[in-house]
Amino acid sequence: MAVSIGIETGLARSTERVALLEAVSDAVRWTVLDVLSHGPQCVCDLQARVPVPGNLLSYHLKVLREAGLVTASRRGRWVDYAIASDALTRLADALPGVHRTGEP
Repeated sequence: MAVSIGIETGLARSTERVALLEAVSDAVRWTVLDVLSHGPQCVCDLQARVPVPGNLLSYHLKVLREAGLVTASRRGRWVDYAIASDALTRLADALPGVHRTGEP
């Protein structure tokens, strides 16, 4: 029974890691992260630097927000985006073979 629970827990963790890696596996989302790696950006600046229609950019930003990789803050009618402070650690931890704190 304990082995079964361990496998299910490991599978759940793997599913979470794969979902995180899937969030960055899209070329548009990778470009957004690359732009944001230079510092927070207003969505209007992102639109100028990421060559996709606005509605598609909004969708990709939503995916990155839901994955917890970017944060959004409202400034009047504009929204500023930044890479989440723990994004790099979470992405590194999602890779196979990377030692994770508290895991065997």
